Amino acid sequence: MNEWLIGAALAFVVTAATAAVLTRDPARQAVVLSALGLGLAVLFAVLQAPDVALSQVAVGTALTPLLILLSVRKVTRRTTGGRTGTAAEDDDRAAEERK
Repeated sequence: MNEWLIGAALAFVVTAATAAVLTRDPARQAVVLSALGLGLAVLFAVLQAPDVALSQVAVGTALTPLLILLSVRKVTRRTTGGRTGTAAEDDDRAAEERK
């Protein structure tokens, strides 16, 4: 039974890590990274490392994705001259104004 749980948790971790690498959108990456952290926490708990599992839940499942989402929000909501938009949109507007 224990080997089956280890195998299932390991398979989930490998799948989630692959999904995190292949995901392009940073907001979705944060969600997938949270699932990966939860999978790692389950794997650590199954491997009888409850202290590491609790740390993983706190940092890998909650804190790191939250910081990524806040960073993405800050970057995409950059305001210039009272307007909101992404840096790419601002660059496009500036290029159009120069023409």
